[in-house]
Amino acid sequence: MYIILYRFGTWLLSKLGAAVLIVVLALVGVGFWLYANDQVDAETRRLEYMDELRDAQVEITAQKAQLLVQLETLRDFAQSQEDRITQTQKIVAQLIDLRSLWEDWFGNSDQQAANEKQIVRMGALKLEAEGQLEDVLRTINKAEIDLAELDFRLSNVEQDLASSAESGSPVAHYLRDAWDQSKWYLLIALVTFFVGPSVIKLLSYYLLAPFLACGKPITFADKLVAYPHVRKSSVSAAVNLWPGEVLRVKENFLQSSDESLKRKTRLVLDWSIPFTSMACGLTELVELRNDHAGDRLASTLSNGDDPHTELSVIEVPEGASIILRPSFLVGVITKNEEKVEIRRRWALMRWQAWITLQFRFFEFVGPCRIVVAGSRGVRAEILSDQGKGVRPARRTNQLSTIGFTPNLDYLPVRAETFWGYYRDMNPLFDDLFAGDGLFVLQETSRDPENSGPKRFWSTIWNSILKVFGI
Repeated sequence: MYIILYRFGTWLLSKLGAAVLIVVLALVGVGFWLYANDQVDAETRRLEYMDELRDAQVEITAQKAQLLVQLETLRDFAQSQEDRITQTQKIVAQLIDLRSLWEDWFGNSDQQAANEKQIVRMGALKLEAEGQLEDVLRTINKAEIDLAELDFRLSNVEQDLASSAESGSPVAHYLRDAWDQSKWYLLIALVTFFVGPSVIKLLSYYLLAPFLACGKPITFADKLVAYPHVRKSSVSAAVNLWPGEVLRVKENFLQSSDESLKRKTRLVLDWSIPFTSMACGLTELVELRNDHAGDRLASTLSNGDDPHTELSVIEVPEGASIILRPSFLVGVITKNEEKVEIRRRWALMRWQAWITLQFRFFEFVGPCRIVVAGSRGVRAEILSDQGKGVRPARRTNQLSTIGFTPNLDYLPVRAETFWGYYRDMNPLFDDLFAGDGLFVLQETSRDPENSGPKRFWSTIWNSILKVFGI
């Protein structure tokens, strides 16, 4: 419970801090815009604003005086009606006191009839006075409410007038104008900031994702020619080069190599995909060639900048291939001067591509060896029919996928839990692979230190790369 409250508190504080920053930046921005577009001197504007306040003060004071006169008249009228009610009650009481049995039998009958008529007339006058008193009391109550409102408005005007008279700062003037012009827009922006992401994620998970995930999977080949072999990953990878083989590797991953290897710089991995190579950092590569007949030479690859990155070598036999994201690529090993064959697979017309925003896939065709890097390790998952009559299928975190054999059915499916997606622990869609084949993934999908602004811009950049299959 303590951890939950702590996380909620830190989340709320971060939200409040961001909200304050939004308000401050918005007021400063609008104030600067008003200043840049203002053709009147700030002091002149201040004096004009004070004149407007004084006019409002005079007008409100006049309305208040007029209302006080009306209230006095209404109160006098109410008092007169109360007096009428009291007088009629006294007259009726006196006439009732004149009634007696003696007067009924031996008294003046005409006078008694006149007294009864007088009682009835006094009752009617009392009812009339009570009705008029009730109406005037309602009018007085409304007038008193209007008077309180006028007092409140007058107090605000006097406060603004006093503050304007005391401060001649143009900054305060423009900030006040900025607040007056943007306060409702700021309210909408803050409500959207606090509530908008949650609403969007709820709609995306429960309405949009189930609808979008319905469709046929993407398949690039009818059958599997051969399984690529994925070596067990480690912090460093020993790569042996046989005579005639060439290794092209990122320079920061080359830890050591035999002195007998011939070295040179390769500007771009593949000139057929120059922009992809630049986006993935596959430029200014070190090219190592073994020109010694009969001698096996070695090199060791490792990432000296990140100890959590592990390397693995994928051996793709002749005729086989693997769909691979070039952003995980560290280096390739081919024979002689041959360059690795890379087929570009576009999926613009496939519904699943629009779900994941990945419209291009890269297929690396053997024979070749590919060195890939993954966070905390790289492993291969093999799907094969176990003879149970059920087609094998397995899902994985979309951010973990490095590559897969082209014969597998590839289908995006909704994340398993809403809470994991809501807390950004998992993307909206997982990758589902079905069939007999192999897919490669990294052990962890993200760097825990990659947060805040760094994480935001990293997400934007990764989304752009993903569109092009990188």
